[in-house]
Amino acid sequence: MNRIDTRFADLHSAGRKGLIPFVTAGDPLPQATVAIMHALVAGGADLIELGVPYSDPVADGPTIQHASERAIARGVGINEILAWVSEFRTRDATTPVVLMGYLNPIEIHGHARFAAEAVAAGVDGVLVVDVPVEEAETLAPLVAAGLHQVFLVAPTTTEARLLAIRERAHGFVYYVSFAGITGADRLDTDAVAARVTRIKSGGGIPVAVGFGVRDAATAVTIAATADAVVIGSALVARLAEAGDSDDAANMAREFLAPIRAALDAASTA
Repeated sequence: MNRIDTRFADLHSAGRKGLIPFVTAGDPLPQATVAIMHALVAGGADLIELGVPYSDPVADGPTIQHASERAIARGVGINEILAWVSEFRTRDATTPVVLMGYLNPIEIHGHARFAAEAVAAGVDGVLVVDVPVEEAETLAPLVAAGLHQVFLVAPTTTEARLLAIRERAHGFVYYVSFAGITGADRLDTDAVAARVTRIKSGGGIPVAVGFGVRDAATAVTIAATADAVVIGSALVARLAEAGDSDDAANMAREFLAPIRAALDAASTA
């Protein structure tokens, strides 16, 4: 059973909501990536989204764009990222890892090669922003190898597309809380709650909500209807201030822990 499925089943059984941090692989320092991943787990992460740096991340705002630029400038690519996931797995065999990014780096690496090496390293899923459900067959080799393909659902997603996503999705669906780029500050929590409720009415797959989740208060509000919350830009911006690996790891843990505590307190209230 894929780690993603196991983790969401465990969360459901425990009556808890998932906390999914996003960090850009190789930022702020390549040598800090594995330490940051372990620190996120120590801070309460249930699943880690590891961003694959790309030169033209059209869905991302300035914070994550700059993180990608810094990582690329330091030579970070697929090979380095898979090596870091493999190193992470030597101490953590249970926390799911999803690689989030764009198709181009996978195509350059080779679909079949990427699939085999990602599974061997311990990757559990991929969220490829520029591969919509209509083009899902593009990533068939990845799914055949055992990776879950996570799809995005937006406020503008039609009922017909939502049905198609439900039929193909594995692990969870990622609901983008507003039409726009990551890091923007325009979250309408009432609208998100209504849309998430509609998505979940079809049953089956968990729903995680990202874009605009910045702190414990917004995370708790979103988690009232969602199965998990994703927090990225605010964390990436915080880590950009780190001076070394220890500093980055401490920042990651200290950033996430209060959000985890607030989610757990709300679940037991």
